[in-house]
Amino acid sequence: MSASRPIARLKVVLDDVAPPVIRVVDVRTDIRLERLHTTLQAALGWMDCHLWEFRAGGAEWGMPDPDWSDGPRDAAATTLRKVLAETGAETLTYLYDFGDGWKHTIDVVRIGDAVSGTEYPVLVEASGRCPPEDVGGPWGYAEFLEAVADPGHERHEEFKEWCRGDFDPLDVPLDGLKSQVGSLAANWTRTPRKRKAK
Repeated sequence: MSASRPIARLKVVLDDVAPPVIRVVDVRTDIRLERLHTTLQAALGWMDCHLWEFRAGGAEWGMPDPDWSDGPRDAAATTLRKVLAETGAETLTYLYDFGDGWKHTIDVVRIGDAVSGTEYPVLVEASGRCPPEDVGGPWGYAEFLEAVADPGHERHEEFKEWCRGDFDPLDVPLDGLKSQVGSLAANWTRTPRKRKAK
């Protein structure tokens, strides 16, 4: 990868949960928002099985619905760089799972040069384990954590069975998350194979 391509360092915070769930990722500024979504799913530990959307400067990007003209703009048709330039935003909102209502605040920490030889995206830091899918949003997650930690809670056994055992909100599977993000980088920077002459 050329070191001349700018990189954005993004701090991603899952809003309204405790303990905090935070990720720091480096991405190319020319990353399409659709791929930024995929990067965030891998970095956070979500399962990518719900609708999602980015918001900045009063505009929205996601998966457009051809039957709904007032929906979000196509996230595959724009890049992070364009969004930042067009909106003037330094912070974006990333929504995931409209039913549970997971809201993430994305701060652009800085934009700088790529490190020569590095494939992007890169997960730089992670703290806090991602909540389980379909737990009911921040409020459901708070109840889940309370129930899992208290053997006397009426839903303790139900939640332990649901999450297949113990759940430590501070235990971040960092190596696995870095590997998932690294796999994206490797797939997205592969050079196409040359066709053999017949």
